[in-house]
Amino acid sequence: MRGYSRILLSVAISGLLASTAFAGESAALPEEAALVEQLNAEEAALRPQRQAFQRYFKEAYARYPAVPVGTLESIAYVQSRWLNIQPDANQSQTEAHHHMPAAYGVMGLYAGQGFADQVTAGAQLLGVSPALVRTDARTNVLAAAALLDAEIRKDHPGADSRSRLKRGGNTPSPEAIRPALMRYAGFSASPVEAERASAVGEFARTSFAYDVLLAQDRGVNDRGIVVPERAIEWERAFDMDQLIAQRAPMVRLDVANDRIETADFEIDPISETLRAKSADGRPTANGSSGAGPDAGIQSTDYGPAIWNAAHSSNYNASRSAAVSAVAIHTAQGSYAGTISWFKNASSNVSAHYVIRSSDGQVTQMVRNAHTAWHLRNQNSFALGIEHEGYVNNSSWYTNAMYNASAGVVRSFCAKYSAIPCSSAYKGAPSSGINVLPTSVKIKGHQHYSGQTHTDPGINWNWSKYYGLLNPGSGGGTGAVTYLDRFESSVGHFNTSPAYSGSTTGISSTSTATRDCSTRKNGSCSLRVLLKDNKSSSANWAVRLLSGSGNPGSNTKMTRANGTVGFWVWSGGTGTSVGVGIDDSDGTERSTSKSVPANQWTYVSWSLPTSSNWNAWVGGNGAISASTVTMDAIWLYHANTAYDVNVYIDDVQIKN
Repeated sequence: MRGYSRILLSVAISGLLASTAFAGESAALPEEAALVEQLNAEEAALRPQRQAFQRYFKEAYARYPAVPVGTLESIAYVQSRWLNIQPDANQSQTEAHHHMPAAYGVMGLYAGQGFADQVTAGAQLLGVSPALVRTDARTNVLAAAALLDAEIRKDHPGADSRSRLKRGGNTPSPEAIRPALMRYAGFSASPVEAERASAVGEFARTSFAYDVLLAQDRGVNDRGIVVPERAIEWERAFDMDQLIAQRAPMVRLDVANDRIETADFEIDPISETLRAKSADGRPTANGSSGAGPDAGIQSTDYGPAIWNAAHSSNYNASRSAAVSAVAIHTAQGSYAGTISWFKNASSNVSAHYVIRSSDGQVTQMVRNAHTAWHLRNQNSFALGIEHEGYVNNSSWYTNAMYNASAGVVRSFCAKYSAIPCSSAYKGAPSSGINVLPTSVKIKGHQHYSGQTHTDPGINWNWSKYYGLLNPGSGGGTGAVTYLDRFESSVGHFNTSPAYSGSTTGISSTSTATRDCSTRKNGSCSLRVLLKDNKSSSANWAVRLLSGSGNPGSNTKMTRANGTVGFWVWSGGTGTSVGVGIDDSDGTERSTSKSVPANQWTYVSWSLPTSSNWNAWVGGNGAISASTVTMDAIWLYHANTAYDVNVYIDDVQIKN
C-alpha cells in the first residue's frame, strides 16, 4: 500500500478479504466441484441485490455527511458480507448458535438479546418501525448510517452537509472515526453497561473498528461487493499497543534493509507484522519483551493465537474427561461479536478458539485443559473452534480461515494421541443433523449426537479441510496439489500488488483480480495489472503476497520430490518471474525465469534443488524443512511508463 513521508511508520493490515476457499487444494473431487458450482450460482443471484445496496449507500452518505464515504460498505462487509440477513423471529434452534444475539439486514444491526438494540434505536432516529429496519434493506442502511452519524458527531460536531462539496470540508477521515466505530459496535446492552464493561470489551470493540478500516484499506471487489480502496494511516487510528494486540502488519518503508524500526518497535521482515522490541533490542520468540505492551496476549496452548479469556462464568476451569475430539462450528455472527459474547457474563457459552474470516486471526478464549461450553452433553472431551460467519453464506469461508483453522487442529493432533488428523471427516457437506461415528474425531457440530445446531453446514468444504490437516494426502491424486486455481476467487492472492513493503517501482493503483476472459485451464485466472509509480525510477520488483505473507495463512507443501510452479502469460516482453518460499529458517527466494510475451508458459522450481534458491530474509539459500509454504510470486520488469498485464493460473506443487 502507500507510505506516508511525514512519519516513519505506516501500517497496513494482513488478512484476506472476500477470498472464498474453493480455489482447490488438489484436483477437485465431486463434492468440491459441486461447491464451486453452487458458489457461481450464488454469485449470479446476488449481483442485482448488491447493486441496489450501492444505491442505498449513496443515499445514506447524502443524508449523513459526517460518515466518511466507504464506511457503510465496509460495515456491511464486516457484518453480513452484503447479505440481507433475516433470521426468523425466534431464531430457530437449527440457526441460533450459542444463543448469539441476532443480527438483521445488510448492516447486521443487533436487536437486543444481550447486545444493544440498534434496530429500535435506528428506527427512532428515522421515525419508522423497527420491523421496517429489520426487513427492508434500504431502511436498514439508513438506520445504520443514522446511528453512526450520531456517534461521529459526538467527536466531530462541526460536520455539515457541504463538507464533501467544499475544499477542506470538515467531514472526518476514516481514521478519525475509530472511537465512534467502537461505540457503534453495539456489544453492550446499554451505555451504562458499556461504560462499566469498557475494559472487558475493549478487544472486541477494537477488533470491530479494525475490521471496518481493514476492508477500506484493502478494498473489496468480489461477486458484486464493492468497498472502495482507500489507504488507511493506521498509526493515526490506533495506538501501538492496539496495533500489536490486533497483530497489525506494517508496510516497510526502508526496502533496502527490509525493515522499519524505532526504539520500541520493529517489523518482522517475513510476515511484515509490527512487534515490540525486547529490552536489549532483540525480539523474543513471540516478538515481545517480558514487560512489553503485548506481554500476556500470547496463547500458551497455541503460539500463533491471541489469548483473550472468556468470562469465567462461561466455562469450567477443569475437565472430567481426556481430550479426544474436535468440534468445528460456525458462529452465526462476526468475529468481534463472538468474542464479545463469550466475554458476556450472562451468555453461558464459549469455545476454545475463534477464527476471523478476513485474515485467519486466531483468538483463544478457553485453555485446552478447561471445558468450554459449546457441545452440550459432549463438552467434557471436545475442543471447540468457532469460525466467524453464517452457514448460509459461503463468502465467509476463506482460504485464510481454512488454513488458520487447520493449523490449530494440527496442533491438537500433535498434542493429543486420541485425535489423529487422519480421523477427520472428509465427505460431502450437508445441512441438518448428520451424526457420524465416534471414530471420526474431527467433525462439525452437526455431526455429534444430542445436538440441535446444524453448523458448519452445506458450505463447509470438508474435502479441502481434510487435505489441509493431512498435507500430502492430496484429496485423491497424489501427484498434483493445486494451491490456487482462481475458479471461484482470487484465492490466497487477495492483496494488491503494491501491498508489500518489499515491492518497488509500481503504483498503488496496480490490481490483482480474478479474470474469466483469459485463462490457461478451467474458467478463470488471476489478472495482475501493473502500473508505473511515476515518482520512482526503480525497476519493478513485485512481491505478490500469498496469504498476505503469513505462513499460517498458506497451504503446507511437502518438500520431498516437490516442484512448485504455475502457468503465466505476460502482455509484454521483458517480464520474469520467481517465487518466495517460507522455510524453517526464514524465506528463500527462487531464481528468476524470463517468460515470452503473449503466450502461456509453465514455470517451476524444484524444492530440494539448492541451485534454484537464494537466501532472502533469514534463509540459507536452500529449502531444508520437510514442509514449507509459499510466501509470494515475484514479478520483475524494467521500469516502464506502460501498463503491463500478467496472468497467472493453476499455482501448484507436484510431488
